[in-house]
Amino acid sequence: MSFKPWKQPLLAAAALAAGTTAATAQTTNVETLIQHERYNEARATLAKGGTPENAFELGRIYQFRDMPDSAAYYFNKASGTTPFGQVAAGRALLAKGQMAPADAQFDAAAKATKNKDAKVLTMIAQAYAETDEVKSIDKPLAFITNAQTANKGKDDPALMVARGEVYLHSDNGGGEAMNSFDRAVMANPSYAQAYYEKGVLNVRARNFNEARTNLNKAVELDPSYAPAYRELADMYYYAGQYDQALSTFQKYTSLSEKSPRTDAQYASFLYLTKKYPEALTAVNASLQNDPNNLTMNRLKAYLLYETNDYAGAATAMDAYMKMAPAAKILPEDYVYQARILTKSGHADEAIAILQKAIAAAPDPAKKSELENDLASAYIGKKDYTDAIGLIKKKINNNPDKTDLVDVFRLASAYDNAKKYTQADSVYNVILTAKPTYAPGVLARARTNNNLDPDSKKGLAKPYYERYIELSKAEGADPAKFRNGLIEANYYLGVYELQVKSNKAGASTYFQQVLAIDPANKDATNALSIINAKPRATPARKPAAPVKKK
Repeated sequence: MSFKPWKQPLLAAAALAAGTTAATAQTTNVETLIQHERYNEARATLAKGGTPENAFELGRIYQFRDMPDSAAYYFNKASGTTPFGQVAAGRALLAKGQMAPADAQFDAAAKATKNKDAKVLTMIAQAYAETDEVKSIDKPLAFITNAQTANKGKDDPALMVARGEVYLHSDNGGGEAMNSFDRAVMANPSYAQAYYEKGVLNVRARNFNEARTNLNKAVELDPSYAPAYRELADMYYYAGQYDQALSTFQKYTSLSEKSPRTDAQYASFLYLTKKYPEALTAVNASLQNDPNNLTMNRLKAYLLYETNDYAGAATAMDAYMKMAPAAKILPEDYVYQARILTKSGHADEAIAILQKAIAAAPDPAKKSELENDLASAYIGKKDYTDAIGLIKKKINNNPDKTDLVDVFRLASAYDNAKKYTQADSVYNVILTAKPTYAPGVLARARTNNNLDPDSKKGLAKPYYERYIELSKAEGADPAKFRNGLIEANYYLGVYELQVKSNKAGASTYFQQVLAIDPANKDATNALSIINAKPRATPARKPAAPVKKK
């Protein structure tokens, strides 16, 4: 599954916690603690002084920890009639989701300085960069332009990072965001945060080589830069290198502070790397310290399902759904809820939930994923007509006609419905487009075996032979072919023995099965039959003479 079960800007924050604000905390040490996500230590240090600047930074910390009420409280403590106080008041409003009144406060702060105080304007830019409430980037960009003018056109690294983060609030802002981070690096080649930001954007774009370069540069400049290790772990995860991802994430947790937040992140990463039993243990431990943690309650339901405790998963999912605000429910929550209901024998309820989720999903990609689960739910209920109809609709609506994922799903649905002729026709379409697609070759072999159950026509034979041929191609992964090779060789052995009466040829195939799986009983028994010596027919005794009476 290609999602993260936490809110990305908070637990895998891009730059929200990584930088120094224009307001500045009281010591460089505090700035470093916030940058390294050691929030509890930073909070303890800031609590020792009652200055507006300290209250401002405490507001940021609580905002990063997704505690808007506490964030607003501390921002309000820092608020006042000065431009700095007006910015703080604006951030308090932003924390509560009140965008228009926040804009008014920021306008007032900028007006009070006649748009000439770069420090105040940068603080405003950072306020917009560090919130999820931005719907249009026009206003933040106006403040950034004024800050740039106040800086006499000279790029300030903190402002450039804020500019990049603001552009990431727009749908197509990735290019300008990267340009902004590049400008921050040019302004200060030792600015670790800018390299980190570049790396984060590279990970999102799946540009792993550049991501590794930039994140490693951030760590080189600041070896304790914990968030960089987290992003490196994400990079390895997306690249499918799960062991490397987990070990790198463990490096992150060793550098970041020990807290319910980092415990939750670690449990989540164990889930992502499919370490389900270990993840469940970590989730349960996290919930002991923080029983109302929404992410952990979500993951508990997921993990109980993945560890086949469907009754427990149903109870946990019900508890989670009652706890979660509507705005916090993810499309994947509905997917797991439907899967749990299906396993619990409530397929109709599962289908209704998925249909509702599909209707509400604004993102076409998420809608498509939900439709896949709905098709699976139909198949689980043996409602093949609706499953096939849904998949056909998806194929027709997909503008990318070279995408064969749903086409393969359609062929599988025909197989489940025992409509083997239709399935074979669809597999032909797939293999015409991708002749070396081994899973498709194996699936077509099975379909033809179903079309020819006694193997007399040998319909599956050319496809099993083709599968064996593909397994020998350069670069083929033996592990991925193993089970299919056992199946293919066994079929061909049976065909040679029963249809062709070719014991020598059959023996070769059965021996290939045993070379892959020495404990295979079917191949062993077949060879025993082939190699068995014919029993000698005992001589019949002559019939006893019939006695005459």
